[in-house]
Amino acid sequence: MDELIAESWTHLQELLYAESWRPDIERHRSPYAFRGLTRSGRGLETSLHRLGGDFASMERHLLRNFRKYARLSLVDQDSIWHWLSLAKHHGLPTRMLDWSYSPLVALHFATSETDTYGEDSIVWMVNYIKARAFLPDRLKAAVEEEGAGVFTVEMLGQVVDSLPALDALSNSLFVVFFEPPSLDDRIVNQYALFSMMSDSEANLADWLEQHPELVRKIIIPAGLKWEVRDKLDQANITERVLFPGLDGLSQWLKRQYSARDDSGAGQAPTAPRDEPPT
Repeated sequence: MDELIAESWTHLQELLYAESWRPDIERHRSPYAFRGLTRSGRGLETSLHRLGGDFASMERHLLRNFRKYARLSLVDQDSIWHWLSLAKHHGLPTRMLDWSYSPLVALHFATSETDTYGEDSIVWMVNYIKARAFLPDRLKAAVEEEGAGVFTVEMLGQVVDSLPALDALSNSLFVVFFEPPSLDDRIVNQYALFSMMSDSEANLADWLEQHPELVRKIIIPAGLKWEVRDKLDQANITERVLFPGLDGLSQWLKRQYSARDDSGAGQAPTAPRDEPPT
């Protein structure tokens, strides 16, 4: 798979917006989903993987108990895909990963922790349009019939109604990209979508190694991160916008008024994020 190093802010934009021109509609529409991580060595492990132990067998117990204790009024429909979206959104370990249609939102998450500025960051790019070629026929037909780039929870529900049913669609691994319902302003403002493997034990990065034409990795060198961060702030890609409410406002103000201190860069954050939240 391609691993490219950004040499400047301008070069970074060129890398992130590559292949966005659509001659059929004469518009710029990128086929990539973007995921930014603060350390370039981090992969695509899910929060379910990070439970450790026999994590795969815990998936159904986690979801069953989440549905039992959460209020039904919190979801528009009593479907597994609505419940999974809600659970993921509120931090339950799942087989899903957060992505964004926006490369700038991904850059925010790649540069959100200033105490990692002594290390390179990474933005993963996965071509969700080309990834549809590996879907089972039933899923492929559903998304093509709709003329959509990715699934919605309603579209998924018309084909399969459970995770075991999804897993049973094919003997070969595949990845599904779908948009969560607009549960709150965070999901809307982060331009969010999720990826989900057809096996809870599967690692998306391992699968992409077998399909390198689908993925690019953009490395943001440590020496470029302050410039990226400052320009994102000026473009209003900040916690205040991506996490509407007092918590996001406070995070933004804290970072905005903190002095630049390169001496502490590279130290582990006191409470590192496992992945970009939605």
